[in-house]
Amino acid sequence: MHYEGIINHLNSVSPENGWFTEHYGGIAPANGQPSEQHDGLKKPWQIHNTRKLDGIRSEIERMGLSPIEEAVALTSLIMGLDRVDSTIGHFASYLREWSKRSYKMLQLEVPRLFISREENEVLQRDIFDVSDMEVDLAYYDPPYGSNNEKMPPSRVRYTAYYHVWTSICMNDKPELFGKAKRRVDSSDKVSASIFEEFRKNPSTGRYMAVEALERLITSTRAKWIILSYSSGGRTTAAEIDSMIRNCGQVVEFVKVNYKRNVMANMRWTNEWLNGADSPNCEYLFLIHKG
Repeated sequence: MHYEGIINHLNSVSPENGWFTEHYGGIAPANGQPSEQHDGLKKPWQIHNTRKLDGIRSEIERMGLSPIEEAVALTSLIMGLDRVDSTIGHFASYLREWSKRSYKMLQLEVPRLFISREENEVLQRDIFDVSDMEVDLAYYDPPYGSNNEKMPPSRVRYTAYYHVWTSICMNDKPELFGKAKRRVDSSDKVSASIFEEFRKNPSTGRYMAVEALERLITSTRAKWIILSYSSGGRTTAAEIDSMIRNCGQVVEFVKVNYKRNVMANMRWTNEWLNGADSPNCEYLFLIHKG
């Protein structure tokens, strides 16, 4: 396969000290406990893997790959790093003790690829800029604002949970802040979404997140809409159902139980959670707009 040559070459690249090692690489002592880092902060990867990351990312830049080849290489790099990290699945905080997988060496593999014979178009815009496109089916999975009245207005937003992947793809060495070394452009004031808004509109008395969902569904020019929402979101399934009926017909409703995210078990997070013992559910609404 064509891509095997690229991936094999990247696996052979020599490690180097670079930007990722400076900010995201840590050294683990033999007993598995976190060692004192040069900046006193926990890290998502051990230094042998960030040095490999620095070498590979620099080589991808030098190779002059086509857009598709580069996408395959970056996908392989991200998947490989995900197998050796020391996180709980995101990059808002890192584990106090090094995970077992973090001791492994980063190894890239060719990702599973498929060839689409259809014409495709990929857009990266504000959802309200594209919701009026005529399509058969629209699927919406918006970020969820907390359903707790105590949730502070300044907190980690959805885009910030995966900020390192953004830095790896863009390779732009952005300005960072905080203990997790987040990108400045992922801060609350910059990356906040209206769908995560926890406050009520003083003019209507309704939650701003619910109003935004209603505006989105109303503006969507699709025959069918599938809306995914979480039980931990800003509003209840009943409230969403009532709102949707003003915009279209709810044909089917599915409730899927999931194991609550590990964040729910973290001591510092529990004070913001309602019903910590209740199951975490995903609501799926099939909406017919005609």
